[in-house]
Amino acid sequence: MEGSKMPNVYEINVESEISSLSIANTNLHVPIEAPIVSSYNDQIRPLLDTVDKLRNLNVMREGIQLPTIVVVGDQSSGKSSVLESLAGISLPRGQGICTRVPLVMRLQRSTSLETEIWLEFDDNRVDTDEEHIAEAISTATEAIAGSGKGVSDTPLTLHVKKDGVPDLTMVDLPGITRVPVNGQPDNIYEQISKMIMKYIEPQESIILNVLSATVDFTTCESIRMSRQVDKTGERTLAVVTKADMAPEGLLEKVTADDVSIGLGYVCVRNRVGDETYQEARMQEALLFKTHPLLSMIDHDIVGIPVLAQRLMQIQGTMIARCFPDIVKKIKEKMEVSYVELNKLPMVMTSTGEALMTFMNIICSSKECLLRVLLQGDFSEYPNDKSMHSTARLADMLDKFSDNLQAEPEVVTTQFLMDEIKVLEECKCIGLPNFIPRSAFLAILSKRVDAIHTKPVEFITETWDYIEGVVLSVLTKYSENFPQIQSSIKRAGRNLITKIKEESVNRVIEIIKMEKLTDYTCDPQYMTAYNQKLAAQEIFIYDIRSTSSNIHNLAASGFGNVSISHLREYDAQLLRQAFDMKMRIASYWMIVVRRIVDNLALYLQFSVKNLVNSQFQKEIVGELVNPKGGGEVEKMLEESPSVASKREKLKNSIKILKESKDAVAAICDQNCGFGER
Repeated sequence: MEGSKMPNVYEINVESEISSLSIANTNLHVPIEAPIVSSYNDQIRPLLDTVDKLRNLNVMREGIQLPTIVVVGDQSSGKSSVLESLAGISLPRGQGICTRVPLVMRLQRSTSLETEIWLEFDDNRVDTDEEHIAEAISTATEAIAGSGKGVSDTPLTLHVKKDGVPDLTMVDLPGITRVPVNGQPDNIYEQISKMIMKYIEPQESIILNVLSATVDFTTCESIRMSRQVDKTGERTLAVVTKADMAPEGLLEKVTADDVSIGLGYVCVRNRVGDETYQEARMQEALLFKTHPLLSMIDHDIVGIPVLAQRLMQIQGTMIARCFPDIVKKIKEKMEVSYVELNKLPMVMTSTGEALMTFMNIICSSKECLLRVLLQGDFSEYPNDKSMHSTARLADMLDKFSDNLQAEPEVVTTQFLMDEIKVLEECKCIGLPNFIPRSAFLAILSKRVDAIHTKPVEFITETWDYIEGVVLSVLTKYSENFPQIQSSIKRAGRNLITKIKEESVNRVIEIIKMEKLTDYTCDPQYMTAYNQKLAAQEIFIYDIRSTSSNIHNLAASGFGNVSISHLREYDAQLLRQAFDMKMRIASYWMIVVRRIVDNLALYLQFSVKNLVNSQFQKEIVGELVNPKGGGEVEKMLEESPSVASKREKLKNSIKILKESKDAVAAICDQNCGFGER
């Protein structure tokens, strides 16, 4: 290490001074800095300072990517030497992986004679100097990644404010190694690869790919990785190290560009042994000027000073290009965070506030149920067909109606025998041409018994569906209050259970009425009965007069029926049986339709009553204790999940607001930098 302040290695005017260089000459003339570097630094510094401030604010955690120079390379490619030359300081060296954590190097040109160097990690700041910087980095790395040879994704930031350094911010990543050494985890390659891909994948990243001149570029793992995320190479700049160790064919390598390096190549010579950084730059300039092979390489792509200027230009262009988008994303993210924060429930400090909020939940839920269950307005659930309740209830009623009307007639295999048996058992002393009403009711009761479970199943299924709708609505409107959500849903479930029981009892009553009584004012009954009865005499005549070898006849509305068993009965009984059969058939259509109509009307009435009257009254009555607030008092205790979300959103807004303030100061002045 050099004990005294380093001369400005970037102030060497190579073109004008190279003729005076020789291997033995170390007394070079160092003119003042070229104007282009000075003016460029003056332009880029405010933008770079702002980006660095955004990085310090951890705005990237909010999903906003920042322009970053990411330094990658295979192990032993000379990565550390390049960074040392750019910063004019020494970095840790040794066998194996020297960089075990992302090292964010923030270089800032300073006019002060005093060099300032410090490290930041995990909210710690460690001041150091040029003599002890390598030791300080090693100590900080051990604090982050442990004392072994493993790696960590937690960054370590190195600040260097020094005269002569370029204004650059770079992230140095661990060198790529495939074979673990003693003390390294078996998956070291996978860990490093994942870390590298995380940093180079964003389109805002500039990839500085460090390649050794001693290897075939096409076999470099760092090239393979960078091409995965930057196929055209438009974000990749390659720096070729160890040019003095493998000069043969280097010109062809950098001109052929077999690996698609869109931003081009810069060839450099690494510092050797105890050379000072000034001596190393002099030797580098001499090498590329006098070497028979290396001197053939264009001087615009050789040397650390060229690399520094290229990086500043590329970095400045990328920052200027990305800056308007960064400003836009900060604004959008902050607006989204404010919206999310405003959606969270207010922090309540009194029972009155809690009660008011609770009533707002119930009233909002009631209004939603009114729209969903009664008005057919499903705008709140456009893609959830299960919440299009008026349509679903209509579907369920249509299915029940079709099923009920399609119920086959309950008869014995022998036509009219049910009616004959009932008539024989219900006969009494009286005129012979009267049909006993008890016989009609007995047949009707048997028919009703055959279908009595279906209406109960329908009303139960319907209220099960409505319960799901009610619980979905309550869940939605109480989602910000998990401390009381379960109680609200329980109250809703209890209410539906109560109504379901009432509805089942009501349906059972309706079925009992149809079973025990017979009445209709519907003229369709008499019309249907008269039409069916018109065939009675013909049917009786055919039974009595047809030869015994004819066993089937066509009966209106019943198809072909067996008749051979009816010949043993007298005509009067057959007439009564046929008459009652037609009465039952005509009346049954009325019964089925009446059951469907009654259930439809009762269902609509019950749902309206639920929404308009019972819902708010029952739930509030169950959860609110007039003497002390009841379950509602739980709302005073904010749930951990909501509190955590609130704190996270507040932190995001704080970061984004500070970021917005940081960019606002220079946005108007510098957003057009890339177009100048």
